[in-house]
Amino acid sequence: MAFIDHIRACNRHDLSGFRPWLVAGVRVGWVRHALAERLLGFAKVFQAGAGDQLLLNPALGRPEDRSAAVAVVAESLAAEGRLSAPIGELYPVLARWGTAPLLCLDRAVAASFGIRAYGLHVNGFVRRADGGVDLWIGHRARDRKVAPGQLDNMIAGGQPAGLSLRDNLLKEAREEAGLGAAIAGRACPVGALSYVMETPAGLRPDVLFLYDLEMHKDEIPSNEDGEVERFELVPVDLVAKIVRDTNEFKFNCNLVIIDFLFRHGNLDPDHKDYLEILAGLRSEPPQ
Repeated sequence: MAFIDHIRACNRHDLSGFRPWLVAGVRVGWVRHALAERLLGFAKVFQAGAGDQLLLNPALGRPEDRSAAVAVVAESLAAEGRLSAPIGELYPVLARWGTAPLLCLDRAVAASFGIRAYGLHVNGFVRRADGGVDLWIGHRARDRKVAPGQLDNMIAGGQPAGLSLRDNLLKEAREEAGLGAAIAGRACPVGALSYVMETPAGLRPDVLFLYDLEMHKDEIPSNEDGEVERFELVPVDLVAKIVRDTNEFKFNCNLVIIDFLFRHGNLDPDHKDYLEILAGLRSEPPQ
């Protein structure tokens, strides 16, 4: 196994199984053909477009009307067992980052509609007296629906509608790591990564905003929301070995750590896969 395997795994997809979904003339997602055909049965909400396009009915002109109409359809299809049941957390559906949402969609069905979802991950790290770096690693609870028992970044979460990234960071830091604003507020934005991954639920063309949070040795994370069983401070060289040689980390956390290794000099240009890894951390969604 190698670092590049995680990059490739998170960018594996076959668009021949999907058709583009457009809202107000903007492609916002990708839907599997079978689901698209079922959605066309809701003629007041979805329509067929040119080629194989799936359109949201143009008569739904306001974002709130679109959100409500799609929510009703999603609930109906969840009752049929075709979609996951809504969880009540809304994701914005955007033409691009920084624009107003065209509508909002329940997080549970984001991949089924193939929208570009956003999230944030925070690398919590401590500098040792010998100059080395240790990373705070979470052990995910074994009752989690996603990646039970796997390793995780110190803080991570999806980006919901109606909340700024900074406010979301402070919320997730409190819930996932028991860190108050005085500590979490020191987190520095260090960029973003993206990947396009096909999953059983659908397509995930995701973007993760990345933060580094340098912590003092007496600042110890403690989970509050039950998502993590415990935290462990691990030397970065050992973390790199775990990522390189295993699948112990939640799939996208591997990419976050690889990016950290690049930025902190633990992966250098002499690595044979350097350029492919670097490009794979910034994969653009299909056009």
